[in-house]
Amino acid sequence: MTDSAAPAAPKPSSSVKLVLLGEAAVGKSSLVLRFVNNEFQPNKEPTIGAAFLTQKCQLPNRTIKFEIWDTAGQERFASLAPMYYRNAQAALVVYDVTKASSITKAKHWVAELQRQASPGIVIAFVGNKVDLCDDDAPEGEAAEGGEAEGEEDATVRKVSFKEAKAYAEEENLLFFETSAKTGHNVSEVFTAIANAIPETSLKTSRGAATGAGTQAAISAGQDGSKVNLNARGGDKPQEGCAC
Repeated sequence: MTDSAAPAAPKPSSSVKLVLLGEAAVGKSSLVLRFVNNEFQPNKEPTIGAAFLTQKCQLPNRTIKFEIWDTAGQERFASLAPMYYRNAQAALVVYDVTKASSITKAKHWVAELQRQASPGIVIAFVGNKVDLCDDDAPEGEAAEGGEAEGEEDATVRKVSFKEAKAYAEEENLLFFETSAKTGHNVSEVFTAIANAIPETSLKTSRGAATGAGTQAAISAGQDGSKVNLNARGGDKPQEGCAC
């Protein structure tokens, strides 16, 4: 009599195209680097055009491979965005909780996705840089008072948790506040997205050439006429993430 148990069947693996959108310098690239490599670069160069990275997220019954397009936030690259969010199943729309104007731009991107992206796209509305908020300010509330001489104090929250959460609920978005610097809520965002994508919209992974953790840079001319793909790093797939 043998007690040998049959090996567990491998979990199905599905690829999910995800795009990051938001104003320049809100921390989109830092969020991706924290998720993919669990690292933070304080003086990261601005993204030019877009960057491509992949990472796996292990769910109880399925493995999700995120194919992440991190788009540049500068206005001159805005016209390229549809090329990256076309056919995307998920999007992170990021703003900076210490910069009020960034949530206005984020709401613009949400409206554009709702108008032009794939029906049923899962959108996460993400307020980043909570590590910069004044610890003395009440949690979830914007600090009172203006900036002296028109200067913006980066340590004071300018977008309240309550305001952003109410907007996200109204628009049926996932909502998180994060810190790419400390890692707060970063993996939780991607796990929530992975769980929110309907199985009917998932595609079985075909073993793309870029493994998990692969990173590529895409540079584009201001007019969008040239796009060059240069792969770098990440020659060994990472098995799973901190999800």
